[in-house]
Amino acid sequence: MKTVYLKKGKEDSLLRFHPWVFSGAVHHIDNQRPAQPGQQLDFRHCGIEEGEMVRVADANGKFLAVGHWQIGSIVVRVLSFCDEPIVAQFWKNRLQVALDARIAIGVADNPANDTYRLVHGEGDNLPGLVIDVYGKTAVMQAHSVGMHTDRLTIAQALIEVMDGRLENVYYKSETTLPYKAELGQENGFLIGQTNENIALENGLKFHIDWFRGQKTGFFVDQRDNRSLLEHYSKGRRVLNMFCYTGGFSVYSMRGGAELVHSVDSSAKAVELVNRNIELNFPGDSRHKAFAEDAFKFLDEMGDGYDLIILDPPAFAKHKDALRHALKGYTKINQKALEKIRPGGILFTFSCSQAVSKEQFRTAVFTACALAGRRARILHQLHQPADHPINIYHPEGEYLKGLVLYIE
Repeated sequence: MKTVYLKKGKEDSLLRFHPWVFSGAVHHIDNQRPAQPGQQLDFRHCGIEEGEMVRVADANGKFLAVGHWQIGSIVVRVLSFCDEPIVAQFWKNRLQVALDARIAIGVADNPANDTYRLVHGEGDNLPGLVIDVYGKTAVMQAHSVGMHTDRLTIAQALIEVMDGRLENVYYKSETTLPYKAELGQENGFLIGQTNENIALENGLKFHIDWFRGQKTGFFVDQRDNRSLLEHYSKGRRVLNMFCYTGGFSVYSMRGGAELVHSVDSSAKAVELVNRNIELNFPGDSRHKAFAEDAFKFLDEMGDGYDLIILDPPAFAKHKDALRHALKGYTKINQKALEKIRPGGILFTFSCSQAVSKEQFRTAVFTACALAGRRARILHQLHQPADHPINIYHPEGEYLKGLVLYIE
């Protein structure tokens, strides 16, 4: 295992247990000459393959951490701050800790719920790895070359730790791995095989499309917020924008909504939301879905809704897009606020990691002012407990939301 040596003073973040090493912190690597002043190290010819395990040391050679090597702005994703071998038992130990946490918070081993996130990257001290559980199937995503390299060992450890809870592991990383790594990755089952794709969330059934769907096939991170929406739905006329699989729509139906309209630009998403409504409320005429652009729909709709959900895809995937994203959040919220009935409730979200809670709130406040509506904050929302935030890695907090009462 090769050693990556940091520049003097660049070890402070690792001493605070932050799980990333940035390229600019690296002084040199075993058997490589340090870069001259004003030059960059050539990481593509440093003798380390992407995904390889490396040790990290300070400028004096003192051990700091061990983790996966990857070419990019983040060159090491730390797996352990102890000098230990990363072998099968390591993965089993980390997965067991993750499972114990999900049992403790009540989302695993719950007869009304077999849908939850088992591993949330840095939040579970496994940076670059996401595992969502849907019934007897786990969907695993690698966001780093190292996790891709170790996928088979991880999948086997997962089956052993889950001890009969799982039968299948589906690997879905075609769109999450860095394309420059040229891994030729294809999605597919690593263990088992199944066409059974119905999972249970808080007593409601959902078709999970892990083959072609976004993320791992379902937005598990909105479970608690969907439950809150159900509480507010009784007797209301609900509009669910960017509905995807229709999670918010299904909860609104169970909550006693007068009508529920679901909107998504994807015809496949609309087909899936209709299937999920039929799965839970067969023959119920309260629901209707529309395959239309969100901004166009909001422009053309009347003032017939008194509960609106805005849960768009990430408007900013990186900080360079931040300004444009904030304008987008202001615009979409303004349009909804101009149309919602007095006494209405707005659930509005941002899943953009680059957008802070304060920036999102400012965008929504601006939208309220531009729409000329008075609003009160009823709830400030965030990601659920099975999407934990590592206290040493605040960047892991990505989902933020507001529930507003509109006068």
